[in-house]
Amino acid sequence: MTYRLIQVGTGGIGAFWCGAMLPPFVAEGRIEVVAAVDINPAALENAQRGLGLSPDRCYTDLAKALEDHPADICTVVVPPAFHEDVVNAALDHGLHILSEKPIADTLQASIRIARRVEAAGKKMSITMSHRFDQDKTTFREELRAERNGRLDYLVARFTSANRKRNSWGVFRHQMADPLMIEGAIHHLDILVDLAGARCATVSALTWNPPWGEYDGDSEGLVLLEFENGVRAFYEGAKCTAVGLNGWGQEYVRAECENATLVMDRRAVRRYVPERVVPGEPPQPDEVPLLERPRWGHLWLIEDFLNWLDGGPPAPTAVSENLHSTAVMFAAIESSRRRQVVSVSDVLAEAEAQL
Repeated sequence: MTYRLIQVGTGGIGAFWCGAMLPPFVAEGRIEVVAAVDINPAALENAQRGLGLSPDRCYTDLAKALEDHPADICTVVVPPAFHEDVVNAALDHGLHILSEKPIADTLQASIRIARRVEAAGKKMSITMSHRFDQDKTTFREELRAERNGRLDYLVARFTSANRKRNSWGVFRHQMADPLMIEGAIHHLDILVDLAGARCATVSALTWNPPWGEYDGDSEGLVLLEFENGVRAFYEGAKCTAVGLNGWGQEYVRAECENATLVMDRRAVRRYVPERVVPGEPPQPDEVPLLERPRWGHLWLIEDFLNWLDGGPPAPTAVSENLHSTAVMFAAIESSRRRQVVSVSDVLAEAEAQL
């Protein structure tokens, strides 16, 4: 089946959607992009170039686009503060939703969106693309191999030299919690997946260094404890002098019963006691990266379309992604309170405020 799609957001990452992520599915006949929307008229040129849309199918008014073009899917590729408005408008017109992360800019809005999607009987997926990258997928599969034994704890690092104003997109430098909402949402989601259990408690400190040209907190340290006893530590920073582990180059270490596994700048390595020679640096075995036709966004778009076709629910369905979203907001709350917080309590408090 060919699904009619309205692309909302064609600047920034939206340009990538128009130029690289939607065209393969248009070529396969799985989607037809019937309209594009962006409040910036200049950004709509990306939809015309990448998707071949005529100017009369490019709008600065979402309501007008929805009225003019019957569709099946709405993509949401706008800053998080505007996600809820776009989702509500799309659901009012009976559309399924495929959205960039996070679900929304507040936990309350995220819960409202999840509830409204369920009440409307529609399907919504979040493009948590980092978890479905090649190196992370390889690391996850190796971690789950029986030969490594039980998982004890995880360590993750994401450091990126984006301290200058607007070097990480204008809106992120104006947010209250740019690291958590725009960066750690991916990395905490990965840690939840690797831990193999729901996160129970979070303890976090976030801040902005004097040289960080952000309005909100751009750096943070987070300690997580999971319901199965696994622990994890996360270091995230956007204002380092040098970006040792930036986007797509993250570091994750898993300390297991029988091995130490390391993912660093897209390479995955396995260290075992049998390879250790006293007095010499440990020598790892390289873990070959897995191969598949599509990774990241492309993989998730394909999963979403398969779900609409009657296949299994997308792994990043909004109902499932709500937990990782709650973990991220629990980290923000922990830093504000300067105390350990329960993820379930933070979620319950947000629900009580609706």
